[in-house]
Amino acid sequence: MSDGIKWLAAWDIPVAGVVFARGMSADELAVRLGGVRGEATEPITDGEVEHLGMRSSSYGVRGDGVVRVGEDAGWAFAVEYGDSTGTDRLEEIASGTVDAVHYLPMSARPPARFHYARNGVLTCGFGIGEERRRWGTEPDLLLLGLIAGKVLHSDGSQNLPPSREHHMAFQERSLGVLEQRFGLSLPRAVLGEARLPAYAVRGTPAMRTGAEPDHEQIKAWAATLGLTWNDTGGRVPSAIRETWNHVARQDPKETS
Repeated sequence: MSDGIKWLAAWDIPVAGVVFARGMSADELAVRLGGVRGEATEPITDGEVEHLGMRSSSYGVRGDGVVRVGEDAGWAFAVEYGDSTGTDRLEEIASGTVDAVHYLPMSARPPARFHYARNGVLTCGFGIGEERRRWGTEPDLLLLGLIAGKVLHSDGSQNLPPSREHHMAFQERSLGVLEQRFGLSLPRAVLGEARLPAYAVRGTPAMRTGAEPDHEQIKAWAATLGLTWNDTGGRVPSAIRETWNHVARQDPKETS
């Protein structure tokens, strides 16, 4: 039995987005998102992504983006981390005879967003919780399902949750419509102990999960600044590595 996608309504899922594609393999999906064919990491867990050395975006400059990929319920999926590319490349992913779905988890404001593309065209999209405002070449593609699922009233107006504490349950209702219409599923274990190959899709993350060769050097340098961390397999926390790289660019003597 599949896990579906209603559970993605939780606001604390530690990912930037999820891309689903029907009509291609997981590795091909990674390539269409910007990965390089044949350059996946060994399978890693969700928690090990933080070891890949991703730079965060700053001052209008995009950061690094990484995806972990797999397949479930007839769809390939890519779980996005950092400054990934699903928002930019959905229509490209859907070129040919491919169906592609992008789910962007957010809090209530701005809302989470859903987009569906097929044959290279954005077909339908809306904010979760704002389904009355739809766009794409077929904005009403899911209208009947949204009404049947009690997300919208029969006149197309929003069926608002009665109070704040019901908001997540209301999001689950909307995701349930998508789950039923497209047959989407993402195993819960993907954000737990499941191991999946990872690809870099934007920027130049380190993409290594073993001990880093400069770990001891950076650890000694950080200690002089009063910075310490709990060692995990000889890895440098990404925030400390970013500081190290910045200092090295500004004054190489400080890190030599």
